[in-house]
Amino acid sequence: MLQFLARRMLLLLPVLIGILFITFTIVRLIPGDPCVVMLGEKATKATCDDFKERYGLNDNIAVQFVRYLGNMAKGDFGTSLRFGRPVTDLMSERLPMTLELTIMAMIFSTVSGILLGLISALKRNSFIDTFTMIIANIGVSMPVFWLGLMLAYVFALLLKDTAFALPPSARFTSGISLEPLAKFYGIENPEGLQKFFLQFFGNLSLVNAIITGNWKAFGDSLRHLLLPAIAVGTIPMSIIARMTRSSLLEVLGLDYIRTARAKGMIERRVISKHAMRNAMIPIITIIGIETGGLLSGAVLTETTFSLPGVGTALVGAILARDYPVVQGFTLVIALVFVLVNLIVDISYAYLDPRIRLD
Repeated sequence: MLQFLARRMLLLLPVLIGILFITFTIVRLIPGDPCVVMLGEKATKATCDDFKERYGLNDNIAVQFVRYLGNMAKGDFGTSLRFGRPVTDLMSERLPMTLELTIMAMIFSTVSGILLGLISALKRNSFIDTFTMIIANIGVSMPVFWLGLMLAYVFALLLKDTAFALPPSARFTSGISLEPLAKFYGIENPEGLQKFFLQFFGNLSLVNAIITGNWKAFGDSLRHLLLPAIAVGTIPMSIIARMTRSSLLEVLGLDYIRTARAKGMIERRVISKHAMRNAMIPIITIIGIETGGLLSGAVLTETTFSLPGVGTALVGAILARDYPVVQGFTLVIALVFVLVNLIVDISYAYLDPRIRLD
């Protein structure tokens, strides 16, 4: 296991550098001058020459890339061309929102998807099986933005002033806010990594609320996350449900399942101890893929529910030719995606002892 982890960690560096180089090159080949995009009519030749000189855009791509790697090794991801702020500050503001939305959506989609797939497989060819798969097919067919609007319409308008009403937008109800962690810990001027982590975990609203004991903010934040999590998690839920059904049906037809039943083992233990454990390998793979997809930023969901996350930040940065922001967010998303897949690979050995990662 340790050898496997060491190999994967060594391979992580060239993978990330390759992703970064491809992104670095593509964003600079997109038609459009960042100076012209941001300054508009004020973008004279002299102004743009000064702009390119200030941000080092006059050099060729290879020189810019080597310089960027050198700065990144020092923890400097550059400065946003659009906002004039360090990219790390934007990361600490935007990544927590998308991370919380992703975790909530995957909890919803994983629990619901596995449960629906399990019920469908155990009630094969029954009315329940048909109904469950109809739900899964509808879920995978609904556009995220349409589902988000319908959820907001039902829970914010039709169910308004009822116990089932949920907020349709924003992160908190007006008047509710979080205490900065730097203030909570009495740190006046945090610097470097300390500043980044304090801002990052401070913007993780659920984590911040637990640390500071602000349970009112915790409950309000959770309520605001429910609708976007359901909207963005419906498609993964449907895919997981269908995969669970097909994988479990395949396992239930194997000899060792019939042997377990012939020995008199109760059905619940046959399913939980033998069938589901072996059926989980393809399901875990799908969960890992879907988690990585959600981390890239649910642009439509964040736009529909007015959430300041990675998706909207990336779209704005691409349109504004804000190279450092695009590169920084892409690198972090790629890192998380690779780590998620590493966890998936490790889980294979736990689920199936025949698999030896070494």
